[in-house]
Amino acid sequence: MSARLDYNAVDPQGTRALAGLQSYVDKSGLERSLIDLVNVRISQINGCAYCLRVHTEEAVGRGESHRRLHLLRVWAEGPFTARERAALAWAEAITAVNQAPVSDAVYAEVCAQFGDHDLVALTYAAISMNAWNRLAIAFRKPDPALAE
Repeated sequence: MSARLDYNAVDPQGTRALAGLQSYVDKSGLERSLIDLVNVRISQINGCAYCLRVHTEEAVGRGESHRRLHLLRVWAEGPFTARERAALAWAEAITAVNQAPVSDAVYAEVCAQFGDHDLVALTYAAISMNAWNRLAIAFRKPDPALAE
């Protein structure tokens, strides 16, 4: 697969704007491990090889286990906390909003685990990862690590 164009070289303002959103998420107070799980799961759903590799390696580098990452696709059955499950359900619902609206059940579940500030930050985390995925997929962002 060959790259289409380097979106950042064409207009770095968009990348800086998106990086600003990511900076907000990183400083929001959400657990880094939770953000990592959300990033990996959203990248799995969207099929973004570049983002999936990068965020999996980052999660492992910060101490996430290979076992949990291998089971992330089936998180409802895996070794995840109620808070992580609620976050993953919310992130999946936001990612697949074109298939169905975010259900009241998923909203109630996430509200039971997150206060208002953290819920907004979690939502922005999902929005940010989806945006990065869409850029990488649309423009076929090359990943030299995948050529190995």
